[in-house]
Parts: sequence; structure tokens; C-alpha cells
Amino acid sequence: MFEMFLSTYVSSTIRFLFLLAPFFVVSMFLALTRGLPAAEKASIIKRASISALILGLVLFFAGPVLFSAIGITLNSFRIGAGSLLFLTAISLVTSGTRNHATGLPEEERDDVAVVPLAIPVMIGPATIGAILVYGAELKAVPEVAGGLLGLLSGLLILAVLLHLSGHLEKLLGKTGLNILSKISGLILSAMAAEIVMTGVAGFVGSL
Repeated sequence: MFEMFLSTYVSSTIRFLFLLAPFFVVSMFLALTRGLPAAEKASIIKRASISALILGLVLFFAGPVLFSAIGITLNSFRIGAGSLLFLTAISLVTSGTRNHATGLPEEERDDVAVVPLAIPVMIGPATIGAILVYGAELKAVPEVAGGLLGLLSGLLILAVLLHLSGHLEKLLGKTGLNILSKISGLILSAMAAEIVMTGVAGFVGSL
């Protein structure tokens, strides 16, 4: 039981961390908070992380209910969500940005923590679909516990990276962050392919 929990926790942490596209989020955070005092940046990170966590928890448990309500199977949703995630991966690989959150808000905002930082920069459409799928896949209690802790750990690591964003920018520069975003996109594309192929195999097997 502990081995199941541990393996699920480790794999979920890695999955969720890459789903969050951390280096793209760091780049957007730097642009959105340029010139703000450190205390305000820390407050934004805290509120954005909590908002993303609440949404992630809701999505984690909402999959089976949602699929049943709209009358689709998990395998069908795997194919759709995986395809959307693949488009996001392509956008990261080609330009270093997510296709749904490529620019800054046109108008001045009093608070960027929830919109656009938490949604859609941290958790966008493709991430929403993937979390719904992963949450629905986990059945046993150790797996669910590992998945939840993995989601929390992924967001915690992202929060740490955001706190270190100034140092990362000095160390890596915009070009370095862009390269790391593209590498994240490559890994996301493999994750997307696995989701789609699992859905296809399950759908064909059910015929």
C-alpha cells in the first residue's frame, strides 16, 4: 500500500509540475510584477498558488461526476484532453509560451494573482483537462492520496520557483527561461501522446 502511495506521489508530482509549465509561469510572473515591491510579489504568489490549488482540487474530484453528467467516457475525454495538451506543448516548443496565455492583459489590473496568473497562466484549458483525467484515473485510496499530495507538491515547487524568479532571471536570462519552457513543452508532448494513446486503446478495447 505504501509503495503504491509513494509511486503515485512521485509520478503525480512530476506530472503536475510539468503541466503547470513552471518556467513559462516564471516568465509571465516576472512580466506581470515588474517594478512591484518584494512584499507585494510574495502576496501575489501566495494568493495565486492558493487559487490554483483550490481549482486543482475541485478538478481532481470533478472528473467522474462531469463525465457521467454529460454522458462521455473517460477514454473519450482522454483523447480530447490529450489533443488539447499536445497543442499547448507545440506552442511551448515553438515559441516558449502557452497558446492560450501569450500576452499580458491590455488593461491595468489591481490584482493579477487570480487572473491572469492563477488562471489561465498556471492552470489553463489543457491543464484543466489533464487534471480531470488524472483525477478520474486514480481509484484506490493510496493512489488518490498520492495524487493529491503530488498536486500540492507541484504547486509548492512552482511557488518556490516564483519566489526565486528574480534570481532565475539573473542566472538564466530571458533566453534561458525560454529554452527551459521549450524543454518542458517536449515533455508535455510525450505526456499528451500517452494520454491520447491510452484513450484510443481503451476506446478500441471497449468496442
